[in-house]
Order: sequence, then structure tokens, then C-alpha cells
Amino acid sequence: MNQTAPPPARRLADYLQQLPTVLTQGAVADETPASTERFTGLHNRLAAQQEQSAELATLHSCEARLRSSLNPAQPGDVRLDSVLQSGPRARLFTTPPLLRASMAPLPWNNNPIRRLWAWLARRAQGNGHHISPHDGQLPPAPQRKALDQTEVAWGTSASIRRALLVLLIALQTIVATYLMSAVMPYKGHHPLELASLVLYTILFAWISAGFWTAVFGFFVLLFKRDKYAISATAAADAPLKPGRNTAILVPICNEDVARVFAGVRATIESVKRRGLIDHFDFYILSDSGKADARAAEMPAWLELCRAVDGFGRIFYRRRIHRIKKKSGNIADWCRRWGSKYQHMVILDADSVMSGECLQRLVQLMEANPSAGIIQTAPRAAGRETLYSRIQQFATRVYGPLFTAGLHFWQLGESHYWGHNAIIRVAPFMQHCALGRLPGSGGLSGEILSHDFVEAALMRRAGWAVWIAYDLPGSYEEMPPTLLDELKRDQRWCQGNLQNFQLFFTSGLHPAHRAVFMTGVMAYLSAPLWFISLAMSTGLLAVFMLSEPQYFTQPYQLFPTWPEWHPEWAIRLFAGTMSLLFLPKLLSALLLMLRQEDARPYGGRLRLFGSLLMEMLFSALLAPIRMLFHTQYVVSALLGIPVQWKSPPRNDDATPWSQAIVRHGGGSVLGLFWLALVYWLNPSFLWWLLPVAGSLVIAIPLSVWSSRATLGRRMREQRFFLIPEESITPRELRHLKAFLRRAPEYPDFRSSAVQPIANALAALVGRRREKLPARARADLLKAADEAARKDPASLSEAQRNLLLLDALALSRLHERIWTQADTHPAWFKR
Repeated sequence: MNQTAPPPARRLADYLQQLPTVLTQGAVADETPASTERFTGLHNRLAAQQEQSAELATLHSCEARLRSSLNPAQPGDVRLDSVLQSGPRARLFTTPPLLRASMAPLPWNNNPIRRLWAWLARRAQGNGHHISPHDGQLPPAPQRKALDQTEVAWGTSASIRRALLVLLIALQTIVATYLMSAVMPYKGHHPLELASLVLYTILFAWISAGFWTAVFGFFVLLFKRDKYAISATAAADAPLKPGRNTAILVPICNEDVARVFAGVRATIESVKRRGLIDHFDFYILSDSGKADARAAEMPAWLELCRAVDGFGRIFYRRRIHRIKKKSGNIADWCRRWGSKYQHMVILDADSVMSGECLQRLVQLMEANPSAGIIQTAPRAAGRETLYSRIQQFATRVYGPLFTAGLHFWQLGESHYWGHNAIIRVAPFMQHCALGRLPGSGGLSGEILSHDFVEAALMRRAGWAVWIAYDLPGSYEEMPPTLLDELKRDQRWCQGNLQNFQLFFTSGLHPAHRAVFMTGVMAYLSAPLWFISLAMSTGLLAVFMLSEPQYFTQPYQLFPTWPEWHPEWAIRLFAGTMSLLFLPKLLSALLLMLRQEDARPYGGRLRLFGSLLMEMLFSALLAPIRMLFHTQYVVSALLGIPVQWKSPPRNDDATPWSQAIVRHGGGSVLGLFWLALVYWLNPSFLWWLLPVAGSLVIAIPLSVWSSRATLGRRMREQRFFLIPEESITPRELRHLKAFLRRAPEYPDFRSSAVQPIANALAALVGRRREKLPARARADLLKAADEAARKDPASLSEAQRNLLLLDALALSRLHERIWTQADTHPAWFKR
């Protein structure tokens, strides 16, 4: 960094060197002796530190600087005129004209006692019939009869299938609970045994539900005869309705700007290759609160529009008031422009979708007028760390089985995962606005896991929610490390626990109440498992440190002799493990049946080797996740808020220091647990070792699995290979190519100093023409003070104040280049 700032005269020379085309293109003045003399005089006057505001205003013209940086010969640049307003109030429009519409949430009616009381009151008044305010807007009357017949058909099948699922789970759980009670020394009559038996029953039923979902998914994929597959309801060559009826939304918040816009460009290029670009508009919806991220997003948008001729069809919107996080961002778009479109496709910051996949989604929406949401099954790809490669492999091999199984049970009352899905805009706006949860604490306020709730509200209104589980061309990325995944899980945990408050909301379909329950159990199972293990250790301590109890029931005539059958326990343990690992074996079997299916995974031998290593890795991670999820559940119930940050989009490894801080407590717990059981009875140590031993080695496991070098080495040996690496889709190849060629986008300091970056930021900044004189003076004073400070010392609020206001940013830019007391850090390289 320079020790002192260059003098104003030198700064003006540097400034003019950054604008080599300003004079030659006539953006400011003609290249004539008069203009040269004028700028020479300006140079001299600035050197003498004289005020020349008129000349500076001309030189600092935002429109002139922006146009001077563009090459009109490149395709698309001529369309800049369609979004750039010229004149004294020059402005760059990054969004289309507003078309306001309403999207207002209704109060939550989730108290069943209050609803029962209201119903009794209506009955007492002789008016028992009640129409819910949430009853849905249904398709037009001419289509109603056919739609009813179709919905009745799959609705009846769904009811029969779900009854079968409940029966299978119940029978399997009853048998397992009986066997578990037989294994216990006192046959479940001891209080601790009874409590452990209750927990075992709940956990086994949860495992059994996943097992049967995978089994029926296996048969769906094996026979490939799914009469209710949503993807089979529209012909592949069906033309789309004319017009831009679909908007593709990309909500972002403090993301890796280069990765976001490379993904959007890969998607747009794929749409263009399909010849469908005139059917879609694209919106990048920014909730970024960091000034550096906001400063980079605007140049990235401009570059994207120029590269793909996207002016007028690629829009960028940054929210000032960021309420309700992602769901609020989507709702804000709906109120501003949602009424212009029939459908919207929601993408995540790491999503990429092929043009063919987007075309199919629109075709399916147009072919199914009763569908409200169609969710794809995104395929994970693009990561390099060992951890992420193992997770990519697992989701690619096992994911289709479970997704097909979910579709088998749910049909038109399926999940919605918040991204890589198409939504019918009108019913979404009418029925899916989310109000705050009442009360206080961590389980109230803004809804975090909004996607499950929106799907439930859509179905309550009469619209179907489907999973297109067999639709290719939908991609996402996995968290690169274990700790990154666990950070994401904390938000999901709190969101799913929040959703349980909505379990009794009026009008919800039983299938979506079950979705809420599965979301809760996905995290509540962790503390239940932990308590069950703790009780088992407590039982061991009771039996080893106290006298046996022969009479455990009142008025018992004959003693109960404690019996321990380790061979029975081993059989029960093996049976339980089979429920966990058999679905994985079935997934691999589907791929191994044909060599051409196994070849993209490295062939049958390497596929089987990757499967065994993944099963071992997942077994080691399960206790670590259990401990973290237990902490998350307890924190949520205690009302501790979640600080949600966007996950990293690169492959940075976990440092040892961070792993020690995050896993150190669990490792100490594991060592203490092992020592306690060894002291009580060394023979039981082998039963606890898979759990407590995993906690002990969590630190090195987390660090080593986060390294990209190990991941690349496995790929070179063709382990954990996925089809997207063997034969990389064009969209993912283009994503990597665009990332390699991505420029270094400006940060806040660059937007204040660099002429072109400053011009662009000022052209999209807020124009507050009627700002009171005092407020305007305060704004200019803040800019003057900022120029005299090290930019690193400015708070995030100060940076955003200057960056988001055109007047303040222009004043800061002028102040930096013309005043002698400018802090030298502004000019660092």
C-alpha cells in the first residue's frame, strides 16, 4: 500500500489514463486543440487545488464513463440504449416496469381447540357449514370434470398406498419391539428398560418408513412402469405457448458472484441452444447485505447481459429492506412482476438447469392445469473435496431410489424443496403468502423452511404438488465439508421444528401433515437416539452396580430372573442394520444389472468398492451428526436464534483449529463414555465403540475429508465417480469454462475509486430527488469523512449507505480523486 496518497495533479493524470476512449470517442469532448487546452487547464487548476466543480461534473459523467468502457462492435451493446436513460438524470434500469399485485398472508389458524369451539358455536347457531378462506382457486369450469376424474384416480391410489405403508411399518415395528423386549434382562419391566423400549419403537418406525420407501422405489425403477409419473403426461415435442410466460428466479444473498453468474449464463446458453430464449425471462434477486458482494453483482449483471444479448430479458433487483429472507425475496418479486407470468422456476445460487429440462417443466405445467408445483430431483455435481465427492456419489446412487419411493407414496401431494422447481404463479400469490409465526423464541417469527409450508398451502388450495423424479438436466452442488453441511443443517433443523407448529393448521392435507412430521423426525431422531444410548449406559450401570431385582411388579408371586441373550441381541442388531444398508445395496444392484449403467460409475468393481467405502464413511459420520443435531434441537427449543449464512461455493479445506473448536467437545465426550463403559463392564465396550469411537476421531475425519487433493486422487482412481464426471453435460462444462474466464469483479473500494465501476454503481443507485436539504448535507458529509478514512475501517452499514446512494457514491468518487487529504488506502493495488 502507498504510504501517502498521490497529489491531485498526479491523480487526474491517472484518472485520464483509466479512460483512454473518453476523448477519442467524444464522450466528453472532441479531440481538438481547444478540448486539449481545456483539460490541460483543468489539470493545472487541480494541481493548484482550486475548485472546478463544473469541469469535474463533465469529466465524472456516469453515462459518459460507462459508454466509454463498452465496445459498440460487440453484439448486444446496442441494446444498452433500451435500459440506459441518457441526459442530466442518467440512469441504468436493471428491472422492468412495475406491475403491482397483491400477495398478503392470512393469519395462521393452527389451534384445533379454538377451531372446534368455533365449529360448535356455528352449530349452535344452526350454521354448521363453513367455507375456509383458504379454499383454492380451481381451474376453469370447462376443465373441471376431467380434472376431477384424474385427481380421483391418483388420489384413490395414493390412499391405498399410504395405508399399505402404515401397515408395513406397524407390523415390522411390532415384531422388532417384541424381539427387543425379549433381549432385555427384565423383558421391559424395569422402568429404564421400558423407557428405552419406547424410544426404540419410535426410532425403529422411523427407520422402517425409510426402508419401505426405498424398497418400493426400487420396484418402480426396476420395472419402469409408473402410470402416475408426471413426466409422462406431456409429449416431448409439444410446443410451448407463445410469449414469455415463465420467469426464472435466482435469489442470492452474499454469494460467490462469479459462481452465481456463471451458473445463470450456463442455463441461459442452454436455453438459447434449444431455441427457447423468447419464452423465458431471468431475474437475479439479490438480498446481499455485504457491500463487497453488492458492488460485484452489478458489473457481473452487465457483463452477462452483454455476453448473451440479455438486455430486456435478464434483470437484476437488489432489495434494500430484506425481510423474511428467501421467501420474502420471492414474495417481493411476486408483488412487483408476478402477475406478468404464468409460471416461475426457482433456482438456488448453485443451481444449473438445462434448456431441455426447463422446456419439459413448462410442457408439464401446460399439460396439467391442476398442477401447482412440479419439483425436479436435482443431481449433485461439481465439487472436488473428498467429503463432497462421497456425498455426490451417495445422492447420485441412492437418491433416485428414495425419490421414486417418495413419489410412489405421495403422488400429487409431494415435497417441494425450494429450488429447481416450477410453480404456477397465480395460485402461489393467492394462497402461499407466509405470515410470521406467533409467539416468541426460536420457533416463532419468520418461517425458515418455507418450501414445505408453501407446498402444503398450495395443496390445501386444491393444486397438486408433484415430483418429476425421472427428469434429467437439473443440477446443484453439495456443501464442500462436513462442518459446512452441519451449519446448513442447523437452519433446516430450526425450520422443520417451526413447521411442527403448523401441524394442526386448518385445511391441510394429511399427506402434508405427514411431511411436517418427517421433517421434524429427521432431526428429532438424533436426540432420541442419543437419549436411548444414554439410557442403555444407565441400564448397564444399574445392573452392574446394584443388586438384581427379582420382583418388578406389585403382588408378583414368582421372581423374574434377569436373563441376557447376547446372540439374540446380535440378530436384532443385524436386522436393524439391514434396514439401514439394504436400500443402498438395492440402489447399487439397479446399476449393476447392466454394465452400461455401471460404467459411468467406474464399472461394477469400482462401483462396489465405492459403495463399501461410502457405507463405512456414513457409519462413522452418523454419531457425529447425531451429536450436532441434538445440540441444534436443544438450541431451537431454548429459543437460541440461528445466524444463517450462505454456504461456501469453493473447495476450501477445514483448518485444524476450526475442527478442534467444533468437534473437540464431542471427542472428549466419546473418550469419557468409552472409559465409563470399560470401567462398568469391558465386554460391552464393543457395542459402544462404533458410536463413541466415531466421536473420538471426529477431528481428523472432518479435516481429512475436507481436502480436495484426496478427492481428486479418488477421482483419478475412478472411485466415487458419477455420470456427470464420466460424461459431463454441456451445461456443467460451460459452467466451469465461464468460471475460469470470469474477471475479478470490483469490491466496494473499487466501486468508489475506479471510474467505470463507480459510474455503473452510481447509475443504479437510489435517486432521491426530494431529499431534504439537511439529509443531503449529512450524506455529503458522510462521503467526505469516508474519503479521509481507511476503507477497511468503514462499517458494513457505512459502506452500504455510500454504495446504494448515487449522490453519496458520486461525491465519494470525486472527493477521493480531487482532495489532498484522501486516505492513501483508497489507492492501494
